[in-house]
This record gives sequence, structure tokens and C-alpha cells, in this order.
Amino acid sequence: MATAAPTIEKDYFTDHSVLLDPYDYFETIRAHGPVYQMQGRDVIVVTGFAEALEVLLNKRDFSSWLNPDPLVPLPFAVESDDISALLDANPSGQMELMVSYDGDKHLAARSLLNPLFVPSRLKANEAFMRAYADDMVREVVAAGGCELVNRVATPFVTMVIADLLGVPADDREAFRRIIDEAPPPGNMDTPDGQSIHPLMVMAGYFARYIAERRAQPQDDVMTEMAMARYPDGSTPDAMEVVKSAMFLFAAGQDTSAKLIGNALRRLCEDQAMQQALREDRKLIGPFLEEVLRVEGSTKATFRIAARATKIGDTDVPAGKRVVVALSAANRDPRRWDDPDEFRIGRPKIKEHVAFGRGAHTCAGAPLARAEVAVLLDRLLEHTRAITLDEAQHGPAGARTIAYEPSYIIRGLANLHVRFEGV
Repeated sequence: MATAAPTIEKDYFTDHSVLLDPYDYFETIRAHGPVYQMQGRDVIVVTGFAEALEVLLNKRDFSSWLNPDPLVPLPFAVESDDISALLDANPSGQMELMVSYDGDKHLAARSLLNPLFVPSRLKANEAFMRAYADDMVREVVAAGGCELVNRVATPFVTMVIADLLGVPADDREAFRRIIDEAPPPGNMDTPDGQSIHPLMVMAGYFARYIAERRAQPQDDVMTEMAMARYPDGSTPDAMEVVKSAMFLFAAGQDTSAKLIGNALRRLCEDQAMQQALREDRKLIGPFLEEVLRVEGSTKATFRIAARATKIGDTDVPAGKRVVVALSAANRDPRRWDDPDEFRIGRPKIKEHVAFGRGAHTCAGAPLARAEVAVLLDRLLEHTRAITLDEAQHGPAGARTIAYEPSYIIRGLANLHVRFEGV
């Protein structure tokens, strides 16, 4: 019988045992220092909190060009200590997305999302999400239980972002099907680059929306995006508007849905904590911040060294790929006391990096916090208890839990729960 490879020799990008417990993998690496050269790949893994911030805030020396596919081949040879111009000149994929942009190009693309996050827009969207969540929750609680990730979490966040963006009602079910049938970002089970196709499908829809709004403006957020100008006053190419809108749609729904699953699993496994939140809803916010720290839905983000530089005391040559392990940084004992302990009310908890940091901080973070909090509030309002379905997941101490095969997303494939209504 073949023996399993030592944890440190496992391939983060393909090994499913790392998928099931990334925290053990990252802690094994951390024992060798906060910056580690991965075995078998020309990749550095950053597990330290301070070192992660160092990379995320260093826009000059580290490029986001690799995202969302950190293994994409470079279309040029690295022959100098500065490849920044070559990165700028070469697209990273068939459809470059905002997450891979740098500098002024990234700043301009993010500016197109500004109409989405004005206070009045978010307030109106929160009214929609609260009513929609209430209807969904009443239905599944009346049924006594459900599979939460695909029955509630994913359709809920999909409809919330669709409402915010102004996606026509007739197209929302089509979008749900596209997302439901697509592999997760960073999919371990398909060839590199194959997980982009749902965005290619959605691009057609968003191109039509933007073209229609530019021809016949309406009183909606899609029109504001279609008519927006860059900070320098220039008019964006229509495809740039399309890509900004659809990236927010696709990226936002996936990470938020998985955050809901991670949060609910924790509440199911800790009934005392669940009851404390039920009795005092003001605890939902601090609870979510600790979920984001301990088990946020984005495990890692990626950079490539545009210039020869350093991370801490480690020399980093130009062209070196970097895995910034957000979930490891959020458990760095140099930053967090007893980092594996789930503790509501930690000092300075919002300093976690679950949403990244710096220029690429998640644009939809305020929306994600709001929609997850609203759904949790409605679930607690309409139940006396929420428990895991032991027929599906096994008894406490011997759970069977499946995670989506992604090296980017930390998310349950499913979560079967039982409800005791009020």
C-alpha cells in the first residue's frame, strides 16, 4: 500500500486532502517561516499576516496579472529584474477581468462600480433582500429542512446582486442556471483556464444590457454604469463596462453564498452560540467578522513579482508567482491570540484580510456583509433551532462534509439542515 505524501509535499493546486483541510497544510508550511518556497512548483506561499499585507499593499512590485488563474503560462521569457512592461503589454487570458488589472487600469475599472454602492442604492437593495430572505426562509422552515447552499444561499445572493444591478427578472433564472452548472473558480478538477466559461456566457447578456441603456437610458443602476465616465473624463469601452458588471455579479454571488454555508455550519455545531445570536441579533455582525477570519470563503489570492523585490527577508526574483494565503494570514499567531479559537468580539477584528487589502480589497464587501447578516437574521427569527441533518452528514464527531474542489474558494458543496420552527 502506498503511503500518503507528507503534508508539506502535497500540491496545493491539485491535492484534495489539502482541499478538505487547508489549515493543516498552511500550518505545516508556517512552521518553516511566513514565506515558503512550495515544493514542486516555482511558487512562493505567504502565510504570515504582516508579510501578506506587505505583498497586498505593494502595488509597484507585485502584479495581479495572474488572477484568477495563478498557473497560467507567461507568454514571454523572464530575462530581466523588471517585467512590469511585459505584463502590461500581454493579456493574462482570453477575457481579462478586473481582478487581474493593475494601477490606473484597475482604478478606472473599479470606478465603474461606484453607482452600485451609494447609500441610497444599498438601502433600497437591503429592503429587497430582507423581504426576499423572509419569503425563502418561511418556505424552507415550514418544510422542516433543506439543503441550504443550493436551495437558499446561492439563489438568495444571486437574486440580491441581480436586483442591485438591475438584471431583468426574465433573465435571473437563466443566470442561476449558468452559475449552478459552472465549476467553481480555481477548480481542481478541470484543466487550467476552463472555469472562465460561465462569464463568457454572461458577457452576452451584459453586452445587451449596456447597449440598450446607452441607446435608451433608464432610471436604473445599469444605465448609470453604461453612461459612467472614467475619473479622467473619458468614456469606457462598452466591453469594459460589461466585464466590470458581470465580474461583480459572478464573484460576489459565489463568495457570499459560501460564506453563508460556512457561517451556518458553525452555528449548527454550536447551539449555545446560535441561541446567543437568536436572543441578541447585534451579535450577528461580530460573529460574521470572526467567521470571515476563521473560515472566510476566499482561501488565497495571487500575485506575480513584476520586479525583483523582497517579502520580509526573502528575496523574490521577477516572475516569481506568489500565493497570498489569506486564510493562513487570518490565523497567524503573531497577529491573533489563540488564532484557532472562535471568539466573538476580538479586538480590531476587522483588520482580518478575508476581503483582501489595498487596491484590490473586495469592492462588494459591504454588500456581502449585509446580505449574509440579513439572511442569518431571518433564519434565527423564524426558528427555535437549526441543526445539521445527521442522516446526510453523520453524527457529531463523525461528520461527512463535502467541499467544492477549488484552490481559491473555501465553500461547502452542500449543507443539509433541519429547522425547528417557532
